[in-house]
Amino acid sequence: MTFKTNKIDEANANITGTISAETVDKNIDKVAKQAAKTMDIQGFRKGKVPVAIVKARYADKMTQDAEGEALRSILDDALVELKIANTDLIGEPAVTKFEKDDNNNITFEISVSCKPQFDLGDYKSLVPKMKAPKVDDKEIKEQLNDMAAQGAPLTKIKRKRAVKSGDHAIIDFEGFKDGVAFDGGKADGHVLEIGSNSFIPGFEDQVIGMKYDEEKEIKVTFPEEYQSKDLAGADVVFKVTLHEIQERVAAELDDELAKKMLPQEKDATIDTLKEKLEDQLLSQKKNQYFTEEIKPSYIEALVKSINFAVPASVLEQEINQALNVKVKAMSEEEIKALQENPDEVKKMRDEIKPEALNSVKATFIIDALAKEEKIEVTDQEVTQTIYYEAMMGGQDGQAVIKQYEEAGYLPMIKMSMIESKVMIKILDEALGK
Repeated sequence: MTFKTNKIDEANANITGTISAETVDKNIDKVAKQAAKTMDIQGFRKGKVPVAIVKARYADKMTQDAEGEALRSILDDALVELKIANTDLIGEPAVTKFEKDDNNNITFEISVSCKPQFDLGDYKSLVPKMKAPKVDDKEIKEQLNDMAAQGAPLTKIKRKRAVKSGDHAIIDFEGFKDGVAFDGGKADGHVLEIGSNSFIPGFEDQVIGMKYDEEKEIKVTFPEEYQSKDLAGADVVFKVTLHEIQERVAAELDDELAKKMLPQEKDATIDTLKEKLEDQLLSQKKNQYFTEEIKPSYIEALVKSINFAVPASVLEQEINQALNVKVKAMSEEEIKALQENPDEVKKMRDEIKPEALNSVKATFIIDALAKEEKIEVTDQEVTQTIYYEAMMGGQDGQAVIKQYEEAGYLPMIKMSMIESKVMIKILDEALGK
């Protein structure tokens, strides 16, 4: 066996060489002798099976195993020569060439990708200039009013008036298409929140202004993507009768509201609730500010400033994923044309490559920042986060965790959480908090 190593850059290397037929035959003999000692074949005593019989019966499998063993042996020696530890490998080394000549001698080529090594430099100096977000009294008051209204019961309005946005209208309705009532288009005593956009577009707007016991014909068009094919895109008429208007009467902004909103807080007062709301609003503003404005600029500066080679296999995977997204958005005709034109596919890959390269670089930089800042996210934190968010959305937390696990999303979610943690830590520090 002979091989030659070529370190392309800090993250990629090639190994080329040959494996003689003699080497493979020796490996087959070794494997066959070991197998003969334990193999049970009818007509022979266990442990007494002739090596020739073993080789004849399992020739193909033994040849594959022998060739694989030779490749592994070369790979181990080559990694030592390249000074690449197994722990630094990214993915499995790829055998990009494996050819046999007429004498069963093998010519091979192996591509290896490994974690890039680079210096982060003075990464904190690259943080963009920031203005600390602030929360004013008006915002706190609006949030308090929303909270006071959320738990309030619906009550009939004291004085009759026309319907306005935010009201809950009690209505009867029946829908007609071309003068014929259609299935599922009728209800009596239906409670409709005006402004909720829960009904067909345009319906709620036409209820506004209706008065008690008024009957009205409302004309709307069903969306083109509506689930019922008979109604999709159809113009219809609803005969509507308004019976009653209800509204929520908000609770008083007092200590009782605070106790209701903060059941775990001992002796909660309205001032306590205001402080909690201020902290919550400030956190939301800061996260939005970091996420939408500062983080993209900061990551762009890091990617531009820190230069290093990326593993070719990872870059290729990123390009493939981006290409798949583009293809999924294409029509059948466009996909067919693409299949018939390899040059166009190459052009698309070339266009995708710069952004894909930056994305891969950002991933490795975030990973390095997390190690430098000693940021960790446990598997338990990941599942707890998924569970909490699922429950907040009215879903079964355990079911969502299982769904994500089966889909292979957990590592991606974990990476996202690490990125969020490390960014918030660095940016908080830059704000002096």
